[in-house]
Amino acid sequence: MKAQSINNIDVTELTSISDHMIFCTGTSSRHARSIVDKISETAKRSKHPILGIEGYDSAQWILIDLGEVIVHVMLDEVRAFYKLDDLWSIGASA
Repeated sequence: MKAQSINNIDVTELTSISDHMIFCTGTSSRHARSIVDKISETAKRSKHPILGIEGYDSAQWILIDLGEVIVHVMLDEVRAFYKLDDLWSIGASA
């Protein structure tokens, strides 16, 4: 099953920590881990370094730091609560 509600935000003008933030939704903790596993496999296969993975055990909100890209895989209720993609989008459009 694929990630849902994928949102890629260019944050180049907003922060020096990353060029893009990608937000997506997993339907369950197992699904979120599966998404992260697939991203990790793809990154390793393409020799792209993974700088860190946070939140894998709880799988409510998993962050994958790929340097120029930071991926947030969140459960729907967590994403709705924090609304991070909305906050970064507001900054990107300002």
